[in-house]
Amino acid sequence: HVAFGAMAVAAVVGLTNQMFIVMPVTVVSAILLLRTGQNARIKGDASVALISVFALALGYLLMNLFPTSANVSADVCGTLFGSVSILTLSPAEVWVCSGLSLLTVAVFVIFYNRIFAVTFDENFAKATGVKTEIYNLIIAVIIAVVIVLAMNLVGSLLISALIIFPALSAMRVFKSFLSVTVCATVLSVATAFIGLILAIGLPQGVPVGPTIVVVQAVAFGVFYLVGFIKGRVKA
Repeated sequence: HVAFGAMAVAAVVGLTNQMFIVMPVTVVSAILLLRTGQNARIKGDASVALISVFALALGYLLMNLFPTSANVSADVCGTLFGSVSILTLSPAEVWVCSGLSLLTVAVFVIFYNRIFAVTFDENFAKATGVKTEIYNLIIAVIIAVVIVLAMNLVGSLLISALIIFPALSAMRVFKSFLSVTVCATVLSVATAFIGLILAIGLPQGVPVGPTIVVVQAVAFGVFYLVGFIKGRVKA
């Protein structure tokens, strides 16, 4: 939602590459959400609701006050639910996405052990001397970067599914952190590829984002069934 508001501001300003505004705003918002979530007066869920709803309303308001095209509804729909075609992404956006994707993977691999410790048991990690605040910050920044990278394709409303579905699917079958991480990564790439192929192949010209999410939902159902059968066999 914050990225949607930032994208609306970038569109009003007239930036050709909106990522120069969307990326820093989303990262800063992720850091603010992390900090406010630790505030006793404003709990995490409340701060998320405050910032996300405000950003969504501000973005929609700006797109109506300063329309960049004659069809505002199509612009809003494309921003919320992603591009109809992957071909709408410019070469510059593809290169930036590729570079930031490699950087995100590198950061995760380098700090894998510490990230695992923080996500598995933050209190224990803190007791062993791990600076949990720093690694929570790294996790928040990584998530923000991933959201911005995928938003042009799947939209700001559906991006959460792109993050949640693969992990939940992998957790139905695998139990270790490494296995879940590897499986979720492979599943995410595979479902995105299948969704792209289906979106391109269907004659109706369906949007890419919703197609990928539907494929991931089907994959979750398959993994849930496999996990259920696996559990019954062990029992």
